[in-house]
Amino acid sequence: MPLYAIIGTDRADSLSERLAQRPAHLARLQTLQHEGRLILAGPFPAVDAPDPGPAGFSGSLIVAEFDSLSAAQAWAEADPYRQSGVYEAVSVKPFKYVLP
Repeated sequence: MPLYAIIGTDRADSLSERLAQRPAHLARLQTLQHEGRLILAGPFPAVDAPDPGPAGFSGSLIVAEFDSLSAAQAWAEADPYRQSGVYEAVSVKPFKYVLP
């Protein structure tokens, strides 16, 4: 199954909404993980720190297997972060895993 990178870009001042939507967002990622389709997922801290505190996050990266680009795009658009407006933009691109 092909891989796709999903890059979500957070809107400014979205930390409180991000935190509210996080359980539903993680549940969808856990489903991909249980299906063996999730390669990696995580947020981009807005500052250079493991815990950005009130600075929050600037977005997220998800790399996962989907049947097609359109399936990956549909999954990304249905994400709670996208639906609630945490992500102001989402980019979905084919991804080629090389290393490690």
